[in-house]
Amino acid sequence: MVQSRTPPPTNQATSVSRRPPSPPTPDATRRIEESRLRAKAIRDQRDAEYRSAGGSPLPRTASGLVATDDIQLAGPAGRKRPYASVSRADVPATNRDARAAPSKDGAGAGSSDLRPISRKFTKYVDYNFSAMTDTKGGFLSTEDDPWNKSMSTGATSKTPTASGAEQKPAHMTAAEWERLQLIRTLQRNKAGPYEPSLSVLADEKTRKRCRECRSVEIDFVWEEVFGCAVCNTCKEKYPEKYSLLTKTECKDDYLLTDPELKDPELLPHLSKPNPHKSHWHDMMLFLRYQVEEYAVKTKWGSAEALDAEFEKREADKKRRKEAKFKEKLLDLKRKTRTDAFRRNNTRAVGDSIGGGGAGRATKFGDAIGGGGKHVHDWGRTVENEEGVTVKTCLSCGMEVEELEL
Repeated sequence: MVQSRTPPPTNQATSVSRRPPSPPTPDATRRIEESRLRAKAIRDQRDAEYRSAGGSPLPRTASGLVATDDIQLAGPAGRKRPYASVSRADVPATNRDARAAPSKDGAGAGSSDLRPISRKFTKYVDYNFSAMTDTKGGFLSTEDDPWNKSMSTGATSKTPTASGAEQKPAHMTAAEWERLQLIRTLQRNKAGPYEPSLSVLADEKTRKRCRECRSVEIDFVWEEVFGCAVCNTCKEKYPEKYSLLTKTECKDDYLLTDPELKDPELLPHLSKPNPHKSHWHDMMLFLRYQVEEYAVKTKWGSAEALDAEFEKREADKKRRKEAKFKEKLLDLKRKTRTDAFRRNNTRAVGDSIGGGGAGRATKFGDAIGGGGKHVHDWGRTVENEEGVTVKTCLSCGMEVEELEL
């Protein structure tokens, strides 16, 4: 049986209090307007007296209020609130502060600038994160070490790279950025307007000339990097002297080591971007005649000694390769003989499963110890006493039912 429910009685006091207020009467409206006009007239009179006394007009808010100690103006025409009104000098001891490790006497807890500025701000947070310094979780960045090539991605690099990895600044247009890149390339290669000029007033003894044709139009990049004064025509004319060698060619052909090639005073080199992968290390290019002079005259003594050392190293390399091959072949033979000996000396245990006999010696290729995988040798299918068709394994005696269709 469902019990009937009576709606709760209506609270008359609540309903009366929720009614919208009645609009003011015409008399109240008139009195409000008269009071407003009277206050405005008094304010204009005081302004006129202040201006007649020689004072500047008082700053006011958008509502017409004059700035006082209790009223603070805002906006371009106003002023900011004083620091004393928004800060708190007395920080309670219960306020947590993680800027520094607290000492036993409690010192150092309020000496930093991370204290929240506003009183209301401390109700929600303990520290002013806007005043903290981002340490990037303790990891190094390009701002900490801008010259580290392994960390730099080109976005914050201060120097232009040969691969053009430096990004365009935000205040530059595309045309200005291309022009800057072209200027940097010309400066780096000493070409165009940045090529060293030739002066007829220079001393003939100090003027640099090509070591082959005595021309004054030398390649200043090579003169600066390699210390070799040679013109472009002679570089192409004598490739056996002025061609460039890579670091691998110097190590393989002239048997030089890495410390020797990395010493710029011993063998100067020209760095260029790697043509295989842009993110690989730069190529180290060496001048052929400088490498030959150091390798033949200084290190090995003569070309015959260099050839003899090269043949000796090749013979040692071939001998080590053959010895390694023979060692692997001997190890393979040793393993093969051991397996054959174990198989020939292991006796089959045929009677342990279901057969009879003294057993036989196993042959090469059989499972060691008789523990190999058993393969059933099924006999003919017969019908047993119950009328079920079965077949039996001849070696282990296992029976399985078989349905003939």
